[in-house]
Amino acid sequence: MPLSLLKPFAPSIRFTLSIRRTLHALIATGLLAPCLVRAAQPRLTIGFSQVGAESAWRTAETESIKSEGAKRGVTLKFSDAQGRQENQIKALRSFIAQKVDAIILAPVVETGWEPVLRDAKRAKIPVVLVDRGVKVSDESLFATLIASDFIAEGRMAAEWLAKKAGGKARIVELQGTPGAAPAIDRKKGFEAGLASEPGMRIIASQSGDFRRANGKEVMEALIKKHGSEITAVYAHNDDMAIGAIQAIEESGRKPGSDVIVLSIDGVRGAFEAMVAGKLNCTVECNPLLGPLAFDAAEKAVSGAALPKKTIVPDRVFDQSTAKSVIASRQY
Repeated sequence: MPLSLLKPFAPSIRFTLSIRRTLHALIATGLLAPCLVRAAQPRLTIGFSQVGAESAWRTAETESIKSEGAKRGVTLKFSDAQGRQENQIKALRSFIAQKVDAIILAPVVETGWEPVLRDAKRAKIPVVLVDRGVKVSDESLFATLIASDFIAEGRMAAEWLAKKAGGKARIVELQGTPGAAPAIDRKKGFEAGLASEPGMRIIASQSGDFRRANGKEVMEALIKKHGSEITAVYAHNDDMAIGAIQAIEESGRKPGSDVIVLSIDGVRGAFEAMVAGKLNCTVECNPLLGPLAFDAAEKAVSGAALPKKTIVPDRVFDQSTAKSVIASRQY
């Protein structure tokens, strides 16, 4: 092109070059480098298949992952399975068809995942498991698992209860969803924790599916059958415990004194119930897994090595500490 034709554009060209020189100067001083690094990174698209919204804990986990994805500029494709594994499998197949960069999966149950996880592996889409594990013949089918130690949670609950009850209790157990890793392991850990306590006996164990309404319904049935024989309730999550508390109150007994009630998760509702004297103890299970999940997904997409499992540490809280820490709880 003849130079004469460029003359009308000279001011804008000089302005553009001036901006470029300014940007380069900022980069050289380090003032702009972090922004440009983030802008240079490709925008990840990640699919997230969630169990559902059956509890306050589950809602907190969903919010943690959604908010962390938004902070990182991730395009997040979210699917609520409404507690059904078949919905999760459909969601994963959809994510694979859409060629997402990675998948975050909170599996409903442990088994039945191998075919769809093989499809994801063939498509070179890493799968990060959060809060629940899966049973597969080949562990390379998932990149990593980020979760609490559910067996340890059950054991901590048992040890606390044995001490509180003085080694003697007749316990009813409200189990989580049949086949779900936390339900299996929290039962296993609780039983292991009571193995050396002959005076601590589980007289009934029934699933409440991790739901508050189900916990109340199951507890009502157990009260009708066992009555005042029940001296303690162990629920696999706080929501079922809160439902059980309602049933105990309606039966004319006082939860927290007539009946010891303990559970797992550590949601705000549990702390409120402890402050009110109705729940005796909750074992924490941290749902704020968003940062860890996206760190893992980003590393997996880049091909970096990941540990097969990351254990999220948990603590025990009871009525003696609930009031002093409730204000600091994030979920």
